[in-house]
Amino acid sequence: MTFDPEQLGQPKQELAALLKELRKRAGLTGDRLARRCNMSQSKISRIENGKAQPSLLDLERILRAVVAPPEVIEEVIALARLANTEWQDLRSLRRRGLEKKQTELAALESSSTEFRFFLLSMITGLLSTPEYIRASLAHSPADVTKTIARKLERQEVLYDTNKRFTFILTEQAVRWPLLPPAAMAMQIDRLASLTHLTNVKIGVIPIAGHKPMAPMDTFTVYDNTLATVENTTGVVILRDPRDIEMHLELFSTLEGYALFGEEARALLAEWSAACRS
Repeated sequence: MTFDPEQLGQPKQELAALLKELRKRAGLTGDRLARRCNMSQSKISRIENGKAQPSLLDLERILRAVVAPPEVIEEVIALARLANTEWQDLRSLRRRGLEKKQTELAALESSSTEFRFFLLSMITGLLSTPEYIRASLAHSPADVTKTIARKLERQEVLYDTNKRFTFILTEQAVRWPLLPPAAMAMQIDRLASLTHLTNVKIGVIPIAGHKPMAPMDTFTVYDNTLATVENTTGVVILRDPRDIEMHLELFSTLEGYALFGEEARALLAEWSAACRS
């Protein structure tokens, strides 16, 4: 099954309809299927009506109960993966108002406790100076005043010691000259200062050295349950456990390439001094 961003959302209904068809084809009522799967009949009903998203364990139980053939199992698993994927394109986000996206992110940050950020090419808003945030939004055709304010408000979450943050930035992300040199030096100094927060780990990956694996995207993992992957045109939101696990493994590899603590601060001081010189 191919990935088509324009059709995301449809797989949820397709999956529900397919599961309902498989039950009927097996000659089972909703109640009998529920008993076979050790679920409530109401849960089966919600799944078949697209009102509840089945977990992988739910799917495994249902597919076993209806004796689904291998090719159907493959189709169901593919639909489930797409049903757990959401696409948010940048044009739509701009039409809605970018500050609304900031409100969504603030809610996600409020409800999560562990965060893993991999930053490939730019510094995220949580770590940015006001000048950097302004520059990152400079090409937006809309008024971004509210968006800038919301981004700055979101930074308060870094000081919540009940939450844990790990940020990994490539050398390119830190040093990309989005601002004039003096302002870039201040931005790099801010990164160094935030490394002293007890609940925040900031690692930097220098260009030098051998790194046999090359990441392709900027991504964030929230509480091992949701990942967002960013590219130039928008954001993909992943909820499938297999996709989450893949990004956690990737993050672990990248963490092994990064420098933290005093080593990171020494490198950041070097890069800041280079801007000032």
